[in-house]
Parts: sequence; C-alpha cells; structure tokens
Amino acid sequence: MELDTLKDLYIEELKDLWSAERQIIKALPKMIKAASNKELQAAFRTHLKETERQVERLEKICAELGVSPRGKKCVGMEGLLEEGSDLIGEKPDPDVLDAGLISAAQHVEHYEMAGYGTVRTYARQLGYESQAQLLQQTLDEEGKTDHLLTDLAESRVNLDAEA
Repeated sequence: MELDTLKDLYIEELKDLWSAERQIIKALPKMIKAASNKELQAAFRTHLKETERQVERLEKICAELGVSPRGKKCVGMEGLLEEGSDLIGEKPDPDVLDAGLISAAQHVEHYEMAGYGTVRTYARQLGYESQAQLLQQTLDEEGKTDHLLTDLAESRVNLDAEA
C-alpha cells in the first residue's frame, strides 16, 4: 500500500493493530497457563475477552472504510510476545515468573496504548468521530488493564517474587 495520505497511514496503522491483537489472542492462553497467581490468571482471562472485542471493533472500523484488516504483520508485537515466551521457556521460580509475566504484559499494553492513541488522533483529524470513539474505548481498556497489572504487581506479585 502506498502511503500518500493521512488516511492511507491511518488504514495501515489499523491493520498493524489488528495483527497485534490477533497475536495477543494467541499468546494470552499460554500466559494464563504459565501464571501461578490466581488473580493474575483472572486478569489475563478478562483481557483475553476484551482483546476479542477489540478485534471486532477494528474489523468494524475497517469495514466502514471498505478495507480488509488483513495484509500486515505487526513485527513490534511479535518481538514483545517473543520476549514473554522466552521468559516462560526459562522456567524461573513461579513467583518470579508471575512478576516477569506482568512486566511482559505491561510492555504489550504500553505498545498498544501508543498505537491506539495515534489512530484515535488520526480518526479525529480525518473526521471519523464514531471510529475515534471506538478507538478511545479500546485505549481506555488498555489503560485500565495496565493499572490493574501495576496494582497486582505492587500489592502481591512482586512481594512474592522478592520473598
């Protein structure tokens, strides 16, 4: 795809996010299985359901634009998820693994927040206010997940890993 206009860039970034979310859907079940802390497992399960809805939102936006979300691979997300997978493969102490899984998940959340903030801004600039609202909804969910993970890390998981 040629990137000659802001709309072209907007569509390209939406495709990148769609690819990222699809990769996350595949990675989260492995993270749920690897986590030993029940609250962390529950947080990952909840976020898996949210991520599925986020994919649906992206597909709706792409349909409104008359484009397929397919055709781009998010290599940034691939790298972030590979780091989490490598951590699981190292088989650290379960409490340390939980702390590491939170770290990996927060790297993912921050990457997503950057992407969703950007496309939300593009949508507003292009006059796609209903799309901007959908993207803001996802951005809010990502932020909420990030805060939940921070609270979980600071109140329990990091303390267990330290002990």
